[in-house]
Amino acid sequence: MKNKKLFLVVALAMSAAGVFAEAAGGSPAGAAAFHPEELSLAHKMTLLALQVGLILFAAKIGGVLATLLKLPSVLGELAAGVLIGPWCLGGIGFGDGLFKYGLFRGAELQMIADATGNTPFAVTPELYGICTIASVVLLFLSGIETNLKMFLKFAFAGSLVGIGGVVASFLFGDLCAVYFLPKFLPDTFGYIANDVATKGLLHAVMDPAPMFMGIMSTATSVGITARILSERRKMDSAEGVTIMAGAVIDDVLGIIVLAIGMGIIAAQAKATSAGGQGVQWAAIGMVALKAFGIWLGGTIVGIVLARRISWLLKLFKSPLSIATLAFGLSLIIAGAFEAMGLTLIIGAYVMGLALSRTDIKYLVQENLQPVYSFLVPVFFCVMGMMVDCRALCSRPVLEFGAIYTALAILAKVIGCAIPSLFCGFNVRGAVRVGAGMIPRGEVALIIAGIGVSTLVNGKPILSPEVFGIGILMTLVTTLVAPPALVGLFVSHKSGVRHPKESTAGSREICLEMSSPEVADYMLEKLVAEFRSEGFFTCLLSQENAIWEITMDGIEIALHREESRICVQCTPAEEAMVMTAWMEVASHMNDLAREIAKPIRKEEMNKMLESMSAPEKGHEGVRSYLRHFVMIPNFEAATKDELIRKLVAEIAQACPQQVPDTNAAINAVMKREASMPTGLDHGIAVPHGRDPSIKGIVGAIAIISPTCSIPDYETIDNSTVRLVVLTLANDGGQTPYLKLMSYISRALRANEGFAQLVTCQTVDEMRQFFKKVK
Repeated sequence: MKNKKLFLVVALAMSAAGVFAEAAGGSPAGAAAFHPEELSLAHKMTLLALQVGLILFAAKIGGVLATLLKLPSVLGELAAGVLIGPWCLGGIGFGDGLFKYGLFRGAELQMIADATGNTPFAVTPELYGICTIASVVLLFLSGIETNLKMFLKFAFAGSLVGIGGVVASFLFGDLCAVYFLPKFLPDTFGYIANDVATKGLLHAVMDPAPMFMGIMSTATSVGITARILSERRKMDSAEGVTIMAGAVIDDVLGIIVLAIGMGIIAAQAKATSAGGQGVQWAAIGMVALKAFGIWLGGTIVGIVLARRISWLLKLFKSPLSIATLAFGLSLIIAGAFEAMGLTLIIGAYVMGLALSRTDIKYLVQENLQPVYSFLVPVFFCVMGMMVDCRALCSRPVLEFGAIYTALAILAKVIGCAIPSLFCGFNVRGAVRVGAGMIPRGEVALIIAGIGVSTLVNGKPILSPEVFGIGILMTLVTTLVAPPALVGLFVSHKSGVRHPKESTAGSREICLEMSSPEVADYMLEKLVAEFRSEGFFTCLLSQENAIWEITMDGIEIALHREESRICVQCTPAEEAMVMTAWMEVASHMNDLAREIAKPIRKEEMNKMLESMSAPEKGHEGVRSYLRHFVMIPNFEAATKDELIRKLVAEIAQACPQQVPDTNAAINAVMKREASMPTGLDHGIAVPHGRDPSIKGIVGAIAIISPTCSIPDYETIDNSTVRLVVLTLANDGGQTPYLKLMSYISRALRANEGFAQLVTCQTVDEMRQFFKKVK
């Protein structure tokens, strides 16, 4: 139902976009003589700053809305780009100055289109340059995240599935364009039908536009599938492992196909400019071989030299410098590949692949995360801005888009399912594998962007209409795949011909943390623990925090759901997971104790002596002590008894401030369990916060000389003599720190602690605190 609603919203938005664009971009009389206004450099930079700022907000809002609908954030970012783009709201002009053609100058683009008959490029070179850098970041990190060990371990099944999916997708996409583009878009692509009739099908298949539509449909986005498999507890099933391995190989093959495709297009363009006729197979073969050789050679050299590169980068010591220079290398290699006739993203992917086996892999990922978070949403939003929603909403484009998308889905299912039948899967399992490979995502969008920005014989490979169809295909496949995969896994019947015994199947263990932040930190440390033991860890989905842990036949999946960490493993692997968990918990507990220890005694005394609360604030802070219960000669045998008795005394004395005694006790116990509150010199300061408590109240108890509480741990191993227990509201602002500072000053100044513990009555205790200045 949510998907249907989203389709309706997108359709309405695109329809409205067409209306807005027509209203904003309606060409005035004499548009044929329109000359674009040349902006000064200062004005260009002003526009760029405003555009990027607006794009950041739009992308974030779109991503959040998509997440609320349980959809990938990329869909929201694309939709936001369509909405604010030059063919929609960004084309509405206002005023007579810099914005008279709209923030994204859509009205000016429409006038240029009317004057020249060609649709101009939708975004400025400056903005597209930022997107180019973003695509390098995206493919560089994708290369780093590639699991080469999984590639080798499941090379046979994964290769068959990956190759089948890529080949079928390319053929279906290419042939679909050859047969249907001339029918639905005859003005732009009518020549393809003529090529089929006069030069044969092979010539038409090698045309840049159909070839690029085939390449565009090959790339698979594994993040969406990984989330579904994780939710259905199928990550380490035969289907799940095969899909993950196939997706790795699919990425590699997609890059190879793009490299070869770009080489073929370059060879054809060169032959055409030289006046050649027909398909120059020899030239195409040589260029394709050269493109493949450059990719393969670059990849092998990168992997061989990876450790030397890592050593070189480590010379710069700082983690941030290492990550920055690693990215700098990816830009250099990307530029070199572009200069050799391939594309930037191929070089970026090769550089990432080279570093994927080094020990700086995770350091680079972590330190480039802010760059990724800034640039990648901008990239997706700008891809949406480049969609000409007026053309996309036309009937021929929508009809062709529906056919192309349906064939793209069918191609992945058939192309991946048939090879799966030869790898031990039955029909049910083969269809599951095929459905898991349906989603297209980041790489498909990057390829589409390359197609619309690369000129061949003076025209872009992909027209704005076809670029919009590519975006539509990406959106639909991303929406269709999750419910299809969930439906296929509703049945618990095995997808393999010879299933394992049920006792060997995986199950899910979910462990609840106190907050999502704690769960994130615990997940990070748990992955690091496995990594330190020699396990190979692979981040399958950054957005959904899905990890796969593998080594010698062991396959464990980890992911976070809100404040829960969920682990999928077999019963035999549970002990290993629990051992790792306890190791991490032990390390964290030790760390917490170290952090909780105050500065050494001498330094603490200096700090406390230097602390001085504002003189005018003393009376206000002192007033809170009026609600504190004073108890001389207090007795308790254990810490637990002490806390319960003190909270009960407070609740009895202040029933309005502490209406729920049990809730207050639990709050103090929970805080005590996380970190002991025994200080030095026999002072303990247990405290707790709970929404039921009003304001701040407490108790100060002097332990009787005849009483001992051996289980109350202190920093200097002294016996607890004085307890200051404080209860405060969990949400409201309370002066807890100022109050504790005031009490600390009272105890440290003029032998205050020794004076207080000698008090025998409540009045003597209150008089002691009244004397404090």
